Amino acid sequence: MSENCFHCGQEIEKERILFDEKTFCCNGCKSVYEILNTNNLSNFYELNKGAGIRPGDENSTQFDYLDTPEIFEKVTDFSEGNTSLVTFKIPVIHCSSCIWLLESLHTLNPYIKYSQVNFTRKTLQISFNHNDFKLSELANFLTNLGYRPVISLETAEKNVDHLDKSLLVKFAIAGFAFGNGMFLAFPEYVGGEDYWMEHYKGLFRVLMFLLACPVVFYSASDYYKSAWYGLKNKIVNIDVPIVLGIFVLFGRSIYEVATDYGPGYFDTLCGLLFFMLMGKLFQKRTYSALSYDRDYKSFYPIAVTKVDFDGKQENILLSEIKVGDRILVRNQEIIPVDAILINGEGNIDNSFITGESESISKQPGDKIFAGGKQVGSSLELEVIKDVDQSYLTQLWNKEAFKKHETGLDTLTNNISKYFTFIILGIALISGIYWAFIDLEKMFQVISAILIIACPCALALSAPFTFGHIMRILGRNKFYVKDTLTIEKIAKLDTIVFDKTGTITHRKKSSIKYSGTEIQEFDLLNIKTLLKNSNHPLSKSLYEFIEVNDDYFTVENFQEISGKGYEASIRGNVYKIGSARYNNQEPKNLETAVYISKNDQFLGKFIFKNEYRPKLKDLFKKLTNYKIFILSGDNSSEEVQLKELIPNYKGMAFNQSPEDKLNYIKNLQDQNMKVAMLGDGLNDAGALKQSNVGIAIADDTNSFTPSSDVIMNGEKVVTLNNYLNVCKGSITIVKMTFIISFLYNIVGLSYAVTGHMHPLFAAIIMPVSSITVVTFTTVSTWILGRKHFKKQA
Repeated sequence: MSENCFHCGQEIEKERILFDEKTFCCNGCKSVYEILNTNNLSNFYELNKGAGIRPGDENSTQFDYLDTPEIFEKVTDFSEGNTSLVTFKIPVIHCSSCIWLLESLHTLNPYIKYSQVNFTRKTLQISFNHNDFKLSELANFLTNLGYRPVISLETAEKNVDHLDKSLLVKFAIAGFAFGNGMFLAFPEYVGGEDYWMEHYKGLFRVLMFLLACPVVFYSASDYYKSAWYGLKNKIVNIDVPIVLGIFVLFGRSIYEVATDYGPGYFDTLCGLLFFMLMGKLFQKRTYSALSYDRDYKSFYPIAVTKVDFDGKQENILLSEIKVGDRILVRNQEIIPVDAILINGEGNIDNSFITGESESISKQPGDKIFAGGKQVGSSLELEVIKDVDQSYLTQLWNKEAFKKHETGLDTLTNNISKYFTFIILGIALISGIYWAFIDLEKMFQVISAILIIACPCALALSAPFTFGHIMRILGRNKFYVKDTLTIEKIAKLDTIVFDKTGTITHRKKSSIKYSGTEIQEFDLLNIKTLLKNSNHPLSKSLYEFIEVNDDYFTVENFQEISGKGYEASIRGNVYKIGSARYNNQEPKNLETAVYISKNDQFLGKFIFKNEYRPKLKDLFKKLTNYKIFILSGDNSSEEVQLKELIPNYKGMAFNQSPEDKLNYIKNLQDQNMKVAMLGDGLNDAGALKQSNVGIAIADDTNSFTPSSDVIMNGEKVVTLNNYLNVCKGSITIVKMTFIISFLYNIVGLSYAVTGHMHPLFAAIIMPVSSITVVTFTTVSTWILGRKHFKKQA
């Protein structure tokens, strides 16, 4: 039976630590528990079970550069006297206990004065004494608690997206005018020959007019802008007939009040705009904790260590780097610019760029591209390109990354362009007919037609439907950027999957041993040696070897970058690394770690990607889509992939980021509507080029490339459910259109014959809107329950 860590709630797989009658998965979790207990903050666990954040087991990034005056000034919000204020981006804030703990930091550290969390933006603002507690110490303090701050060029620029409150203000004004307008109009609706009412009805009508003015001229302004934008692009969008209806209703109301013909329809007009703005608010609902449009600034460091020719080191801002400068890159740090290796042996992990997990060995004189991560000893590099001219930056600046969506090509707008001309035609023909019969009635007929035909229900159907669908998808860890994306998903006919990290587990591999049996004595020694390496394969192998985690003295440790490492343990010399490092002949298309003891070859551990479970079932359900596979890896698993995906249309291996982008473009040139699923920066171009880019993240708080959707990695195998829900939402919108049209057909049949008073038309309009909202709410709930039984 599996156990879960008391602090972070994760399943305990290898290490099991007992402390204070509780079980922990690592020393990091145990240490945080001790800190909280010592400071009487054990309520943290009562707020949310398994609420903790597991401290990272990787080497923490050096935060010393934060103490450099120029960088300190750029990162902090305020600094005067002995007090500084800093706002850190902390993506792993995820529940009420995180907020409670992070706002209790002053009880853990006397130099912290107060701390405040903005949960929606995942930021933490801290006031601290910078004379006694350095900024670097504060960053390390948070890291040790499991809340490592993200400090990059993007966060340092502080380009915070301020919440646009204008729509909320417009909605509030419309609601205020609607409520008070109904109150003022009520006596006239009731009727009667009351002398007091007759005496003051003019005042009430003027007050209703004054209430309606800010609604018409301010609250509805977005509809005017949208209608004008559509007309400029030679498209009659849904807002054109809505604007026409607003003006007719407002103009007719002014006419009735001015001629004492009636009270007008100011209250109805305010009510309609109130409901329509409510739909807009619902549509604007987004996931501010996630970032869909990311660029290289999201992962580039804010500062680097510059090395003078006399060996003096200085922390400077990344933006100040010039061609010819020499910089120092330490273990696990990302290389921010294209450079030439001067000193040190590079062991570059390019998985962030290419998707391949294999590290590349670099010697002095070799070129190193920006975006690679150094694994091993420090490197001294000479800069050969500015930050904005490096390979990664140029990739981001490609035309595909500047793709602009007008938002005009939607189902609603495609229908509305016909709808508008039909209504105008009906109004014109009716007006000509009634002009010859009864001139006074002509104006009543035209007013009734344009009021009853105002497509408010039509305009509400898509925002409310897609708003509900976004909520359902989000609850099931499929985070859609906007409602336009849902429509684009429904039109897809082709799906392209990246292999590594998308249909395979990013941090899991299937490991198989080949060679002579290794005794437990040697396994213990090998595991001890593996613990001394930061190489990704060594870490995976360390987790794979199931023996007690005893630590023995390691002597004469020596590592040759890109080849392997060796050391003497309990009187024996062990070598771990590549085939040639162990005097063996490498096998093509194989990823393996070779092991020798006292120059005697023992065997090799062969690594194969571990595919996500139930993938075969997924591809059987995607029969209506053309399936393609792209990979930056070699073709060693092509046969296995063909068995897994019998209905594939194409596969391509050894693909560079640019190759992937061009592959997607070629499919689109064949009139295919393409969705791309990828997880790394190497997929960024393809994700942006595709009609729908779906970024896969096993942790949705971690870095993901620019995309239309962010999807939890565990949910990839149920992709068909999300696609079906998006298609089902289009069906619901079409059904709401039918309901709206039925109202219009019935209403117009009365209006054109002169049997409908504009007052009755004004009453029918909100009734149709309420019907549409009710229908879409119920139907989307049913659709969600059908595909996601627990989370609809």
